[in-house]
Amino acid sequence: MAIIDAQVHAYERDHPGRPWHAVLTGPPEVTGDDMVAAMDAVGVDGALLVSAFTMYQCDASYAVSVRAAHPGRFALIKPVDVSDPGVVDTIAEWAAMDGTVAIRIMMRDNVSTDADDPDINRVMAAAAQHGLPINLLCWGRLEQAAQLAARNPNTSLVIDHVGLQQPFEPPAPPDPFADLPKVLALAEHENIAIKISGACTLSHGPFPYDDIWDPLCRIFEAFGIRRCLWGTDWTRAVKLLTYEQGVQPFRLTDRLSDSDRAELMGGALQRVYNWSPSKA
Repeated sequence: MAIIDAQVHAYERDHPGRPWHAVLTGPPEVTGDDMVAAMDAVGVDGALLVSAFTMYQCDASYAVSVRAAHPGRFALIKPVDVSDPGVVDTIAEWAAMDGTVAIRIMMRDNVSTDADDPDINRVMAAAAQHGLPINLLCWGRLEQAAQLAARNPNTSLVIDHVGLQQPFEPPAPPDPFADLPKVLALAEHENIAIKISGACTLSHGPFPYDDIWDPLCRIFEAFGIRRCLWGTDWTRAVKLLTYEQGVQPFRLTDRLSDSDRAELMGGALQRVYNWSPSKA
């Protein structure tokens, strides 16, 4: 089976030619070559390269250059600004580029909490028109995500990072799965899939993070494994675990059958994003 990571980041050092907006937790740089080396070391065939919003905001030019250097290993996801008057044209241009598979909305303070907000919904409509799933970073706003899914049934939504706030450094929150009932409620919307990305950072125990499996299995049961996509969120997790430690628990656990493991670690992603890696 193809092993595909649903979310990784790459970025170069801060420099005047492509200055950082802010600093993301992680090494001074993780280039595309670095990311490929990390994947090769543990047998990950490909990944969705999400342009690093903290550093680059909505400028995905570095991610585009990484994909050009490694076209068989990465597909691209770009954050968009829902308040940008030109966002519909931006989505159309992004959809026409090679290797692009989705856009991303960061549901932060600058994005309305109203599910009827016209800016958000025009992005939802434009993504559906161009066949692009929308990744939603929406912890703390899961009810709004459900309302958006109901309002836009033809738009494919993918909830980032199990729908939960995740730490940048240890320890994990005291009750990291406190909002699990709200996450499970999203499963009733057939146009929602969910990334099981960064899940190991929610553990209170050491590798292989055995305490995450009961809540994760409730998510698998609610959504069905065909709507669940494993990922590491590397390099955000660098202070909590290694890249290998984000991969191996899902390979080693006896809580997944072989067929479910194949779905979770690649099969579901290939259907949701209509993309498969190739090392050729």
